[in-house]
Amino acid sequence: MIDRNIRHVLIVLLGCFLLLFIQLNRVQVVDAESLRQHPANTRTVQRDFSRPRGIISTADGVVVARSVETDGPFELLREYPEGELYGHVAGYLSFNIGADGVERSFNDELVGRTPALQLSGLAGILGTEESTGQVVLTLRHDMQTAARDALGDQRGSVVMMDPRTGDILAMWSNPSFDPNRLSSHDGQSVNEAFVELVEADGNPLRGKAFRDIFFPGSTFKVVTGATAVESGIVRLDSPVFDVTTEYTPPLTSRPISNFGGNPCGGPLIDLLRQSCNTGFAFLGAELLGPERLSRQAQAFGFNIVPPLDIPGAVASRFPTDYGSEQRAPSVETPAGVFEDSPGLAQASIGQNEVAATPLQMALVAAAVANEGEIFAPRVVGEIKNSKGETVSTPNPQIWQQPISPATASEMRLAMLAVVENGSGARAQVADVEVGGKTGTAQLGTEPAQSHAWFIAFAGRPGFESELVIAVLVEATEENPDQTGGRAAAPIAQTLIEQYFAAS
Repeated sequence: MIDRNIRHVLIVLLGCFLLLFIQLNRVQVVDAESLRQHPANTRTVQRDFSRPRGIISTADGVVVARSVETDGPFELLREYPEGELYGHVAGYLSFNIGADGVERSFNDELVGRTPALQLSGLAGILGTEESTGQVVLTLRHDMQTAARDALGDQRGSVVMMDPRTGDILAMWSNPSFDPNRLSSHDGQSVNEAFVELVEADGNPLRGKAFRDIFFPGSTFKVVTGATAVESGIVRLDSPVFDVTTEYTPPLTSRPISNFGGNPCGGPLIDLLRQSCNTGFAFLGAELLGPERLSRQAQAFGFNIVPPLDIPGAVASRFPTDYGSEQRAPSVETPAGVFEDSPGLAQASIGQNEVAATPLQMALVAAAVANEGEIFAPRVVGEIKNSKGETVSTPNPQIWQQPISPATASEMRLAMLAVVENGSGARAQVADVEVGGKTGTAQLGTEPAQSHAWFIAFAGRPGFESELVIAVLVEATEENPDQTGGRAAAPIAQTLIEQYFAAS
């Protein structure tokens, strides 16, 4: 009897040891990388806090982050000379709360822990001195400053990107934060600053350009239009849609109206130029259907976390469940009728449950600008050693190819028409070819408020587009009737003009 009890105890203990062994292996092997990258894990930061650390600089040579000697509890203090201007990109290095941005995702490069940096010089090979790495951003200081100044005191975001490489040239969100407040060696003041920032209106710590999603409004019509062209259902000049002031989707009595109650219609190029709600809602709900539009939205990057090279990017959202088919395709409704066809009509014009980051909408414009290819967005373009010698240059990588070059060419013409003589006319720039799309995303509040959007590509006439841009001006009670054409397009115009003047 005693032997049997002992045997049971041994079996239980053996089972416990086995479970412990499995858990240790899971933590050390399977989950090691995710745990190391988790924002709450400060062990890596604490380990490297006193080590020499390389600078972070812009593509045009402005120092964004550096380490300076100090008399505090640590020999070195991380300093951010440009303050809040690069807070969301460079991030911060804090003993108390860890790290974010480039400081986090490129920590090993900055402290010289990568093999390429350790072997890049004789001193590193012999181990006679600590080597550090310099991280060179793709962002340009002139463009980042221009984005901040153009947005001004308005809450919102700007993303400027080279569609040929995915290089982000500017990425600014207001409100931002000063990372110097979080890198201080005064632990109490750091904690107080962190709590203040987290609780502040608009949460300045969040880089909303890539960490928050918003109704994209009519900028999403570029996706709907591209889906229709790619599927062969429409061309720019045919069919011709009825001129109407409102459209009532199947299975509802609630109509969708055009902005200001204005009538619009015509071929696809006119629907986009006029930002015609009725035409695009009909196109999505009755001609395309949920499967086509959901599949194409995902091909553009919706419902996928974009491979941005700093932490925190979130997936934009396009709903995929529209219920069961209620009526089979017919002459009247070629795509069939689904339980939530009214929701699909709203989604086709960027409303309902559709939500996107400004980064994602810049990537939509990039697909049109770059023959259907979307390159993975990135903020780091080069790694150098402490002597300024290049040791690594990440190659641009194609992330998605949602549409063919032929479809991109068609949509390019339509977006050019938006700026030439449509809702985006305020984005015109002399001697620059600009194509764009406005968006006025109504929030459904009372009183009414709207986000103002503009996405665009730009290039010199006769040459490939070298810039895409997304501008979001968030809704405010002070300016409830703002539109993409009036509030966001002029900001894009200013930035495009400055970019080509400096190039």
